[in-house]
Amino acid sequence: MSDVVSRVHLDRDGKTLTVERVQHVEDILARNKLLRSLPQRSDWGRHIATIPNIIIERWMKEDGVNVLGLSSEDFGEFIRRKLNDPDWRHLRTDR
Repeated sequence: MSDVVSRVHLDRDGKTLTVERVQHVEDILARNKLLRSLPQRSDWGRHIATIPNIIIERWMKEDGVNVLGLSSEDFGEFIRRKLNDPDWRHLRTDR
């Protein structure tokens, strides 16, 4: 998995900083696509998604949720809800 990189930008006024978070996700998405094409023979231990770190960060920011503070059940529900959204379906490996 590729690393997340922070880029700091100073605005022209010299007073405003913007932090941009970047991760190359092409390899992750290509692997997800490959895994979707392979049959999974069991529901036990089934691989359902590979989610880039930058996407988890985005979801946390958008929803105002710190996933590190969630119980395993709440974290699972949070991820299920996101992966069931048509906008994020491409992250799934089980469908």
